[in-house]
Amino acid sequence: MGTNLVSFAAIGVLVGCGVALLLERSLTRVLLGIILIGNGINLLIIFGGRSGRAPIVGVTEPPSMSDALPQAMVLTAIVITFGITAFLLAISYRSWYLTGDDEVPDDIEDQQIVHRAARKEVSTADLGGEGAGSDTEQVDPPIHRRSPPEEGPG
Repeated sequence: MGTNLVSFAAIGVLVGCGVALLLERSLTRVLLGIILIGNGINLLIIFGGRSGRAPIVGVTEPPSMSDALPQAMVLTAIVITFGITAFLLAISYRSWYLTGDDEVPDDIEDQQIVHRAARKEVSTADLGGEGAGSDTEQVDPPIHRRSPPEEGPG
């Protein structure tokens, strides 16, 4: 039995909704977005494989075996998605515990960039043009090495 257009439309809807949720500021929505994207991609990988009977040598003749590689890839992807889900759940819980919500706040630098853009100011932090030797934060200090001991008459 082959795949049809409805299956691929469902995969597109899953991935599209996942991307839309991934762009939100709430960690819970980001988590749901990652889960939806993971499930959509897993379905895409499964539909990309050859369908057939169980891939067991000696039981099924090779031309009628299903492709085992997409199944192995999906199992690996499920484990990876589960790990990312657990990690994001821990981050979301910690954020909720400390701040009372799970919204990702702006960085101080992001707020400064928004204020400068509103005032149409140019940032002077890195205009380029200066050499590598003029920025003390970018130049490594010289390394003082001991000279090797001189060998005496032996």
